[in-house]
Amino acid sequence: MHQVHPQVHSDHEDDYMVKDMSHQNGGRWANGVGRGLLHGERYAGAHDLVEQSFYLYARVVKAKDLPPSSITGTCDPYVEVKLGNYKGRTRHFENKRNPEWNQVFAFSKDRVQATMVEVVVTDKEMIGRDDYIGRVVFDLNEVPTRVPPDSPLAPQWYRLEDRRGEGKVKGEIMVAVWVGNQADEAFSEAWHADAASVHGEGVLSVRSKVYITPKLWYLRVNVIEAQDIVPNDKSHVPEIFVKVQVGNQVLRTKNCPTQMTNPLWNEDLVFVVAEPFEELLVLTVEDRVHPSKDDVLGNLTMPVSSFEKRLDYRPVHSRWYNLEKFGFGLLEADRRKELQFSSRVHLRACLEGAYHVLDESTIFTSDTRPTARQLWNPPVGVLDVGILGANGLLPMKFTKDGRGTTDAYCVAKYDHKWVRTRTILDSLNPKWNEQYTWDVYDPCTVITLGVFDNCHLGGTPDRQGGAVGGSRDSRIGKVRIRLSALESHRVYAISYPLLALQPTGVKKTGELQLAVRFTSLSLANMIYIYGRPLLPRMHYLHPFTVNQVESLRYQAMNIVATRLGRAEPPLRKEVVEYMLDVDSNLWSMRRSKANFFRIMSLLSGPMSLSQWFSDVCNWKNPITSVLVHVLFLILVSYPELILTTIFLYMFLIGLWNYRFRPRHPPHMDLKLSWAEAVSSDELDEEFDTFPSSRPNDLVRMRYDRLRSIAGRIQTVVGDVATQGERLASLLSWRDPRATSLFIMFCLCAAVVLYVSPFRVVALVGGLYMLRHPRFRSKLPSVPNNFFKRLPPRTDSML
Repeated sequence: MHQVHPQVHSDHEDDYMVKDMSHQNGGRWANGVGRGLLHGERYAGAHDLVEQSFYLYARVVKAKDLPPSSITGTCDPYVEVKLGNYKGRTRHFENKRNPEWNQVFAFSKDRVQATMVEVVVTDKEMIGRDDYIGRVVFDLNEVPTRVPPDSPLAPQWYRLEDRRGEGKVKGEIMVAVWVGNQADEAFSEAWHADAASVHGEGVLSVRSKVYITPKLWYLRVNVIEAQDIVPNDKSHVPEIFVKVQVGNQVLRTKNCPTQMTNPLWNEDLVFVVAEPFEELLVLTVEDRVHPSKDDVLGNLTMPVSSFEKRLDYRPVHSRWYNLEKFGFGLLEADRRKELQFSSRVHLRACLEGAYHVLDESTIFTSDTRPTARQLWNPPVGVLDVGILGANGLLPMKFTKDGRGTTDAYCVAKYDHKWVRTRTILDSLNPKWNEQYTWDVYDPCTVITLGVFDNCHLGGTPDRQGGAVGGSRDSRIGKVRIRLSALESHRVYAISYPLLALQPTGVKKTGELQLAVRFTSLSLANMIYIYGRPLLPRMHYLHPFTVNQVESLRYQAMNIVATRLGRAEPPLRKEVVEYMLDVDSNLWSMRRSKANFFRIMSLLSGPMSLSQWFSDVCNWKNPITSVLVHVLFLILVSYPELILTTIFLYMFLIGLWNYRFRPRHPPHMDLKLSWAEAVSSDELDEEFDTFPSSRPNDLVRMRYDRLRSIAGRIQTVVGDVATQGERLASLLSWRDPRATSLFIMFCLCAAVVLYVSPFRVVALVGGLYMLRHPRFRSKLPSVPNNFFKRLPPRTDSML
């Protein structure tokens, strides 16, 4: 695969911009409603954002009374559906004269050159050619057209004909043949003619699919105390702790060093569990007898489904649970009875339904609802996304003859619903034309779409990596769309550049063509949403710590990836992790620079305002300074206009900026991401594994560089702390003289402000700040000198 230079040149900036597609489709979305591409054809209202693609569908249901072979006396039937040069085949059954297949075949109408479709029943032979049984032929001009919401076409029984079509033979087959579009229910499960080269398990991996992620709950286990805990080793002070395991999640309390047999912890341990609750909670009470050895003093096993579900902040009743002595099963029966309930533990456990289980960052989350459905509010809108296709994809793998190829599919994730388009084989410009719909409960959410290369095509051994079991689906690119940036009832037909950051630099891997429409159901509900908290109320009444949020998010991502990986076809772990940004919290020099310049960009506004005010005070522009003096005198004379002026000024700025509003939703910004000038070493560090797999010398160099950066940050943080300590020392008497002067000044100021009208004080103070440079000194002011003489606490640090 050829590489491109990581530097983004100005000549190619347009290649990295979002492009409007409306002019390329002849005004198709001008009124928000699409039209069918074929004259005289109906179109489905549910698929009005995509081009209508028509297919010839053939559903082979079953056969009966098939004749046995004259040689073996058995019948091992299978069916072939032939249309011109395309041929689809069902699985075969051994020794079955009344087989049932219920398989659907789809042939693109654009590629159909024949006038007849042939359904052939054949008997599979172990040796020699397969025996012909019979066939059914359909004239394409007589095939009916069916478009949802029409009811599915009912299959019918047909007598089999001989090879020449001159007479009937023994046996019947139940078949339904019709013309439909991609909105047909059979589209996702059908065998497609453009994937004819895929066989075996690879057939499932090319189909489109809708996935629903499992409902996630937080399991809160409050470990309060234990009673009658008897350590095994009595020669040391016991350090008793409780360890709780749910699935592959293990948490433990702090050590409780005590000579008593009733240790106290009162700690919350929070886990992520998914419905249906199949895991067991395993609790053990252990004693740390050595840094590398823990003695198990008792254990407890309970199913997660036995815990109470809490839907609000009401307290949950605690319970005492008897602990089983670890290893008691090896003891004699009477001894086991003696030790089985020798100690117990006090717990308060519940399944939290009033929280939203975060499986992605809150910055670009796609759902904010609590787990319990009873707490959901009605939807405020509907999101329709038409995944049209992609253009100019880079070859992601190569065939044996050296030709580059890509087998692309698209994944969209919003709320609990994930969708996967079908895989288009061997195409750098795939066309999917699939449309999906989501209910929207919060407009301040984000939909994520990613394009991947399918590397699990079992029937394509000519592709390098296509049939290797350990291969991973390659990332091509990702797009995020924030719903709050979309205008209601407007169709956005946009071509998004797919940008990928690779070890060689940033690269454009193609373009993703989308049609997006957000429909608001109620303006009043939409306004109400903007005043509500982003997350459910329990996140604010009983919040988690930052470390807990990150740990729980990682566990939730693992559960989602595991469950979706068990679906058919599987949505593989590398796909789920890329869509959920599993590595977004790892160190990156590039992201650190980007965040630093984001902060500087925010501070540039106040800094510019401060510089403008300094210019006014120094009379750099006399006209501006005079106007500011006039405005100041007006506001002092009429103080009730101050807030009115501020809000009116912001209103006028908003109206002025309306002219420069974005015409389409924002996309990945290379300058904001600091991806244009990133060095190769920084990229190599960003793509390094955790823990590092690089040579020791390189890791040492990067560690020294990180130490130097951390030293500068340390200096800045120390300077900020110094200024804060100086401010705090005004009244702390660390410098008795300075504190005495300050409190006397405060007393005098209080007297003067009490006897003087506020307008006079404001007028004098304002005119003093705006005084002409002729009345200013180049030396620092008296308050500045006094402040810098105040003592910080740095002289007390080691």
